[in-house]
Amino acid sequence: MRDDPFMDRVVDLDEAAALMLERVDRWRSAGLEVGEMTWRDWEAKWPQPLETDRARVNDPDPLGVVISGSAEAELQVALLRGGWADVDFFDGLDDFGPLPASHIASACDFAARMDQWVVRVFGSLGSVQ
Repeated sequence: MRDDPFMDRVVDLDEAAALMLERVDRWRSAGLEVGEMTWRDWEAKWPQPLETDRARVNDPDPLGVVISGSAEAELQVALLRGGWADVDFFDGLDDFGPLPASHIASACDFAARMDQWVVRVFGSLGSVQ
């Protein structure tokens, strides 16, 4: 059988979700709106629906979240278990686009990058309103 990069399980998505949940209160205290995490079941038939209830997903890939701030700033992240993420942002002014998100080695690596992406898009959490 040929190696399929989509089947690699580099990042534990449940662990990544738990690490994001640890940050939600801090993000919300800084004035950010954090949407519900979404899950997609790799084994589901196309079109694969997004679920907000992890219990409805047998084989998760990816895990997603949208974070919004003032001036319409937004960060959209979809973490794939293969060790990369689709990360797009709009800073509410004139800066927007994808952010580099490859070679994610673990859930902890992903959490550290989330912290960096949040600061990149919304600024220091102490200054977000």
